[in-house]
Amino acid sequence: MLENLPANTLPRLLRRTTLSAILVGFVGFVLALLLAPPLAALGVALGVGLALLNLRFMDHQAATVELRGEQSTKAVRRQLGGKTTGRLLVVTLVTLGFVWLNAPLGIGIVAGLVLYQIVFVLNVLRVVANQGGME
Repeated sequence: MLENLPANTLPRLLRRTTLSAILVGFVGFVLALLLAPPLAALGVALGVGLALLNLRFMDHQAATVELRGEQSTKAVRRQLGGKTTGRLLVVTLVTLGFVWLNAPLGIGIVAGLVLYQIVFVLNVLRVVANQGGME
């Protein structure tokens, strides 16, 4: 479904997702500040920040994938897969470490990561729907 989208769609999607995530993260920060311990609010901001940092690393990594001739899709996936798995492992370990060290901060980070994923999925659905991909 996504492969049929125009080439300029992905940069717009990433830009829209980044701006939306910052806005939703700010609202989540304010709500957490009002309803939870202050460290939970900091955690929400850190979680959204971690997700945005992961997105930037992923974008950079995908842009630098070395294509050699007629390289198979499997080889490209292998190039991207190891680094992606490593990044996700680091984010998971950092998050679990904060949950263990300080529960409100760690849960706030998890909430920030979840908020980012919701924003990302909604933006992808919006782009696909606008392109006539959902029936």
